[in-house]
Amino acid sequence: MLVYDLMTKDVITVTRETPVVDALKIMQDKGFRRLPVVDEDGRPVGVVSQRSIEDLKPQSGIPSLWQIGSWAAKHTVGEVMNKRMVIVRPTDTVELATAKAQSNQVGSLLVVEDGKIVGIVTTNDIFYRVVNPTLGIGEPGTRVVVVGGGTGRNAENVIAAINRLGVEIKIIWAMQSPTNKKNNLVVHLDTDDARNVVGELNRLGYEARVVNR
Repeated sequence: MLVYDLMTKDVITVTRETPVVDALKIMQDKGFRRLPVVDEDGRPVGVVSQRSIEDLKPQSGIPSLWQIGSWAAKHTVGEVMNKRMVIVRPTDTVELATAKAQSNQVGSLLVVEDGKIVGIVTTNDIFYRVVNPTLGIGEPGTRVVVVGGGTGRNAENVIAAINRLGVEIKIIWAMQSPTNKKNNLVVHLDTDDARNVVGELNRLGYEARVVNR
């Protein structure tokens, strides 16, 4: 999957001259936590976020969002924006984008093509549209873990055994266990009762068990 498949394409931007109060209003009205900042040619020059505004706003002991008033009206985005940007291309893979977000410890990435912003992708986009479907989060059914079942031959045997029982496999993935260092197979089954599957896999010599989703 590519960044293009996930990114928000209709990006709202501000300029360095935009009053802070206007940027805050956009974020609050749209439910955003940050906005890209562009120059007069539409090229990205930074990012302004609620956090960057709160960090630089004078503190008076009252809730920070109540301190906007005249301070925010007198200051511009250029004074509070973060010039450090993490950029990806629309043709980059989601894996590359995720690695960039993690290594830079940011929650959003600017998607740039030919020097101009064409989208924005957030870690929430990756979680909800990639991680959740991949792991079957929110999907009905039963999840079974087969210890050491994630190797090629073992995975083939496990899948064959489940198919013989006529149970539908909805999602399947392999993951190394941090405790036993084995490559476990996780199988999300389209059934509410996986006892026959677990029993058959145990009979074949595999350590299988139902786990909470």
